[in-house]
Amino acid sequence: MTTKMTANGVSTTTTPGTEQYEVFYTGYRTRRKHYQYDYRHTDGDLFSCVAPTLKECRQRRDEWLNKKK
Repeated sequence: MTTKMTANGVSTTTTPGTEQYEVFYTGYRTRRKHYQYDYRHTDGDLFSCVAPTLKECRQRRDEWLNKKK
């Protein structure tokens, strides 16, 4: 499966300080919504996660950023 966020399995989030996300659904009957989220830090590090809401993805990113300080 090819997405706009990946090319050959590598994140396309290359610009420092930017985020990208995509929505996808899991399961056949339950169809649960999830977000795949990437954030490229200004130092070049990539944060990536999957969560049920975009808000949760950003909270996880903020926790990651606070640990980097």
